[in-house]
Amino acid sequence: MSDCIFCKIVAGEIPSETVYEDDAVLAFLTIKPKADTHILVIPKQHIVNFADVQEHEWPLLQKVLQSVQHIARQEKLEGYRLITNNGELGGQEVFHMHWHILAGKNLPSF
Repeated sequence: MSDCIFCKIVAGEIPSETVYEDDAVLAFLTIKPKADTHILVIPKQHIVNFADVQEHEWPLLQKVLQSVQHIARQEKLEGYRLITNNGELGGQEVFHMHWHILAGKNLPSF
């Protein structure tokens, strides 16, 4: 998608501080961290959000979630929060499906 900031990051048009990358997934540090560790994990394929996942895309989501486990081990995160916002009313600001890995001190409990 030409106007999607995350698609531009995947295409290398916008720089990012990559934490993990494979053929289907990209993870990078956010420019507006909300925690000591704040990593964004995205599928390279543009999918708007969790509600828009099509049947044939579920294997891709499995890869994304497996990469979260790999990243947590790689970054030696002893505990972390995994969040995805779904839709405008769910707090989604960038309409390219993504997960936030948040870790560090003083994460509020829910």
